[in-house]
Amino acid sequence: SGINAEWPLRPGVKARGFHLRTHFKTSREVAQAIKGMHIRKATKYLKDVVAQKQIIPMRRFMGGVGRHAQAKAFNTAGSLGAWPKKSATVVLDLLRNAESNAEVKGLEVDSLVVEYIQVNRAPQMRRRTYRAHGRINPFMCSPCHIEMILTETESIVSKEDDDAPKKKSKKKEARARLRPE
Repeated sequence: SGINAEWPLRPGVKARGFHLRTHFKTSREVAQAIKGMHIRKATKYLKDVVAQKQIIPMRRFMGGVGRHAQAKAFNTAGSLGAWPKKSATVVLDLLRNAESNAEVKGLEVDSLVVEYIQVNRAPQMRRRTYRAHGRINPFMCSPCHIEMILTETESIVSKEDDDAPKKKSKKKEARARLRPE
């Protein structure tokens, strides 16, 4: 896995971050939320997440996550969602980095789409926490590596004209024949 050198067939840019001090699980959910989005839409969405105006749906790592009304807008089980501020800020910084990479490459920034984004676990960092009766337990953090490819897409294709008649089911056609107009 990882970024393949010859992978983007369309012109695109990469942005990567290693050993980022933000939780792997929340970063993964943020990444899935913006996958396939236009760069401007993704940037606005993540800024809204930081301001708690929009929510990140929690789909895989959802143990102990609360239910929120904002999550009803997404197809998520039990309307589970959160506003992972730190992860959203880190991904926002990576998007900003990809945008500046595109400007340097001479690409059209307004036509970039997040085509590929991947979050991997980084080596855990170790601290200690002090427990009752003089014991010590590990106090680990779960950093992550994030990599993304944004590719240029053609302008958004408009819907084709509705000159062609809509398909009707046989049942609806039979009803139309039976009902005199």
